[in-house]
Amino acid sequence: MKLWGGRFEGSPSEIFERFSGSLAFDRRLIEADIEGTLAWARVLEKAGILTPAERRAAEEALTALRAECTDPAFFAGAADEDVHTLVIRKLGERVPGVAAKIHTGRSRNEQISLDTRLWLRAEIDAARARLVDLAAALLDLARAWPDAIIPGYTHLRRAQAVLWPHYLLAYFEMLARDWERFGQARARTNLLPLGAGALAGSGFPFDREALARELGFDGITRNSMDTAADRDFVLDFLYAAAMTMLHLSRLAEDWILYSSEEFGWLELGDEVTSGSSLMPQKKNPDSLELIRGKCGRVFGCFCSLFTTLKGLPLTYNRDMQEDKPPLFEAADELAGSLEMATAVVRSARLKPERAAAAVEESWVVATDLAESLARTGVPFHRAHELVGKLVLESLKRGRRPADWTPEELAAFAPEFTSELGRLLAPREGMKSRNLPGGTAPEAVRRALEEASARLQTMRAASGKS
Repeated sequence: MKLWGGRFEGSPSEIFERFSGSLAFDRRLIEADIEGTLAWARVLEKAGILTPAERRAAEEALTALRAECTDPAFFAGAADEDVHTLVIRKLGERVPGVAAKIHTGRSRNEQISLDTRLWLRAEIDAARARLVDLAAALLDLARAWPDAIIPGYTHLRRAQAVLWPHYLLAYFEMLARDWERFGQARARTNLLPLGAGALAGSGFPFDREALARELGFDGITRNSMDTAADRDFVLDFLYAAAMTMLHLSRLAEDWILYSSEEFGWLELGDEVTSGSSLMPQKKNPDSLELIRGKCGRVFGCFCSLFTTLKGLPLTYNRDMQEDKPPLFEAADELAGSLEMATAVVRSARLKPERAAAAVEESWVVATDLAESLARTGVPFHRAHELVGKLVLESLKRGRRPADWTPEELAAFAPEFTSELGRLLAPREGMKSRNLPGGTAPEAVRRALEEASARLQTMRAASGKS
């Protein structure tokens, strides 16, 4: 069946129907479509379009369809134009008279928007819950080695020493922003579009605010033309998904490097790695490489819809049907990547001795020395030059910071007092970085406690116990 046709003398060609059909992908919206149609039946009863008996018959039939639609066989042989037509056809097979009335006062434009919003808000809730799981895994990993020291990098060169929990808290902050970003996307998604009609509003009076509350929306959309044209809320989700994938990809890149033989201070579990079909010694970080690879696909989903929408005139255009393939693909890749990343974090084991050795054999204490000189009154540019010369001399002679005695340090330059010798130990210099957000042990302890409290708030808001 079709929801239109009276104006046409001929029928659409098989090519057009095949090209324009969307049931292959929008079938995922079927439960949302049924939920919206159930609510609309109640609206039509209040408007006098359906009798109480017809409304009850519609509810019984739609409830049965909702129970059946989870079986793949439900869609067997379906040649309907889209999921909305499928639901009306299935309803008509059970209660034909009611099915003929159920679309009264409702445009497919607002129906599509409603279905997408219902489906998407549930997907956002699931994404936020997965972010909480990953953030919790990071904090658990931080607590496992609270005092471990690792090199921090700039330009992929050892730069300064940091505590292991401080490094992991950096990714916690990224995930916390992602969690907030999805919350903002949900707020813009969770508005009722019903009542917008095709573009000019509904000709049947009903209480939009009451219907919004019934369907769990926070409010209603404010302009019928904007509602018909709007896919901003889908882009909001795709942007949030792309940002999350970016953060997962950066974590993946870090850990691919840190678990390699060249770095060697992180070990990934057997359950998230694979071997080589030829080389028996290999333990490959395939899980992380796939996360990194899937990042590009989600970026592409955002770019695809962003480009599709850029030149559309108000209001609805059929181009907007193309919002769902990128939306569904991004949601699937995001869900899988978050679950995989959580499994990887749960499997990971730090090798604190190897990480500490990487710190101690390099000159990550150089900034600590320069800043200490500056605190004693040496102009910083002079302090920077002195420490740079010390590093250069050490590299020429193959000496590590620990190879210098306080006396040798003082003999190198008069500005180097013997007291500065203690800063040749990386843990000593870290203690000066005690401002909030720094890597001093006390600052990190406070930050870890604060992150744990924030995680509990996020967990509660995400409905996780």
